[in-house]
Amino acid sequence: MGTASDRFGTSWFEASRTRLASLAYRLLGSGADAEDAVQDAFLRWQAADRERIDVPEAWLTKVVTNLCLDRLRSAQVRHERTAGAWLPEPLLDGDPMLGPADTFEQRESVSLAVLTLMERLSPVERAVYVLREAFSYSHAEMAQILDITESASQQHVHRARTRVADERRRSVEADPASARRIVEEFLAAAASGRTERLVALLTDDVTALSDGNGLAKRLLKYTTPQQVASYVRAGFKPTPAKRRLAGGAPTFHFALVNGSPAVLAVVDHRVVGAVAFEVRDGKVASLRGIGAAVRLGRINEAWSRHEPDAPVLATW
Repeated sequence: MGTASDRFGTSWFEASRTRLASLAYRLLGSGADAEDAVQDAFLRWQAADRERIDVPEAWLTKVVTNLCLDRLRSAQVRHERTAGAWLPEPLLDGDPMLGPADTFEQRESVSLAVLTLMERLSPVERAVYVLREAFSYSHAEMAQILDITESASQQHVHRARTRVADERRRSVEADPASARRIVEEFLAAAASGRTERLVALLTDDVTALSDGNGLAKRLLKYTTPQQVASYVRAGFKPTPAKRRLAGGAPTFHFALVNGSPAVLAVVDHRVVGAVAFEVRDGKVASLRGIGAAVRLGRINEAWSRHEPDAPVLATW
């Protein structure tokens, strides 16, 4: 009969890697940071006395969760995120880091909108929200993972759900076909310079966030249809400077990013920008523009293996 070290060796860890990476991505909002956390957990797994580990899945979940909490509490990360210069890293649909995605709650927990909202939660609130909503852990299990009481776990979950729900009370899942149609109409209006048509495609309470292609010290935020339309029109207006910044003239492709409709700007098969949309009642309710190269590494890896449809906008 094999030892615990034999039974729970490297191959067992590798079988758990995707689940652990999905957990870490939801907690950190960064694919690269999630991979680092999982690799750190692997090193701890190798060094551990596995004879004393009764339930490897629980042990690894606890290790990865606490590694992520340590990262969220670090001074550097707190400063960057408090300063308002942070947006989640977008992932192309089909990326295993987005799983599980069987329920609405699981899909919503990995949306860019909710990942952004979770920045308002404390690290422990973020952890219990993810463990509960995305992975269906019980309060008893979460208490063990986080070294808190079951009562505290219940209180943290209630507060986290309330804070997210207050902002997401009108959230709905859009039909993919109709969402694509609206996004294509929106892109056509943006490219044509028809600002009035852009405004007509926006909800009255539309919001837009942008990292300014990674050049801005703080996130750029727009909160009225007119502001959003002007921002979009300016962003899609071609100029020699923008072409130099992008490395060429991009084509624009429709894609699904973190479960939401999106437009990707692509130059020589390289994604140089992503705009993710939320669609509600036939209109665009929010946009998130991400252009910082540091946040586009994983989506570029996926895009290099992807067979895209014809661009929705090929001349720019």
